[in-house]
Amino acid sequence: MKYYPIGTVIVLKDGTWPLMIYGRQQIQPKKPDVIYDYVGCLYPQGYVDKNYIVFFQHHDIDKVLYKGMDSSVETDMEKLLHLPDPA
Repeated sequence: MKYYPIGTVIVLKDGTWPLMIYGRQQIQPKKPDVIYDYVGCLYPQGYVDKNYIVFFQHHDIDKVLYKGMDSSVETDMEKLLHLPDPA
């Protein structure tokens, strides 16, 4: 799976409001055993407070309204996101 870049604006399946991706491979404090593909905030409001952030998986995305910036730095980060866990 290729991750969407930071800044990508999406709508979730059954969602009614756009979200902007601002983090990848995230752990929600209430469910520390689950690694979420993304964390997002309301768009265009941005981060309001911790009650308005959404953790979600790649397969939960219905539409991509805007794709975030691709660059060599993003390509390097994509490689890091796919490194195996050091066990």
